[in-house]
Amino acid sequence: MTPNDFGRKILAEQCQQIRIFDFVRKAKIKLKESFIKDSLEIDGYSILLNKSITGFGGVRYWFSCPICNRRVGIVYKHPITGQLGCRVCLRLDYRKHHCKGMIEEKLANN
Repeated sequence: MTPNDFGRKILAEQCQQIRIFDFVRKAKIKLKESFIKDSLEIDGYSILLNKSITGFGGVRYWFSCPICNRRVGIVYKHPITGQLGCRVCLRLDYRKHHCKGMIEEKLANN
């Protein structure tokens, strides 16, 4: 801008933008980093955390399975042994996988 610009309307495009979204995003990142450490203590087990970079430059946090160290989103506590691990290590299955094929088998026998 020059002194000769007085009297002209200043356009929004000529001004520096300060958006609340930018501040909130930066605050969320700093808040997450302050709360999330390298490991968590759950029921006496120490679970390591991993992070990966998303396609848009964000960060995604993962548990590290205490048994196989695989990166997982969910860890389970086995109801009988009390062991903590991922679904694969604890040999857990979903109900719908257990019943898969039963309906097809009944239809084939009729």
